[in-house]
Amino acid sequence: MAKSKTLFSIFLVLVVILVTAKAQSFHQSISPASLGLQEEKLSHLRFYFHDVVSGPNPTALRVAQAQTTNNSATSFGAVDVIDDTLTIAPESNSKVVGKAQGIYAFASQDEIGLLMVMNLVFVEERLNGSTLSLLGRNTVSSPVREMSIVGGTGVFRFARGYAQAKTVSFTAQEAVVEYNVFVFHHDAILI
Repeated sequence: MAKSKTLFSIFLVLVVILVTAKAQSFHQSISPASLGLQEEKLSHLRFYFHDVVSGPNPTALRVAQAQTTNNSATSFGAVDVIDDTLTIAPESNSKVVGKAQGIYAFASQDEIGLLMVMNLVFVEERLNGSTLSLLGRNTVSSPVREMSIVGGTGVFRFARGYAQAKTVSFTAQEAVVEYNVFVFHHDAILI
């Protein structure tokens, strides 16, 4: 009996110690400055997206489609992977400022409506190596489409904002789309 009281007392002491001990936390508040982040800025970027769908060097390739896609007026169920060039002007031979890499899926049965998921990878000057992540719906027949900027890297760390897309030209081989991107970000000092 004394032994069980002693074990119970030890057990009770251990429970009290565990309950009152400070628990380790998996999160903590930190200062943005500790990550090298400066004050938040609003930037406007304008570039042209060249989506080449046919010819000797396509930049958009169909990688999947539903059995019914070929019978759909909207290509519903198709998925394309892209590695499209971004230029400073609408002409394909103008200065390259980056790439749009990702996927678009034909996600509407009623109109050509794409689910766009892509990284805008910049190669120009101080943006070199920085990215913006875009996600949204692109109804290609609308004069202007809006999609969300949901993040970024490099000078665009903690980015948020939106992109407006406007078709400049569309042929059987290539679509050229003007993008105006408005993005809030902390101009990071790259460490």
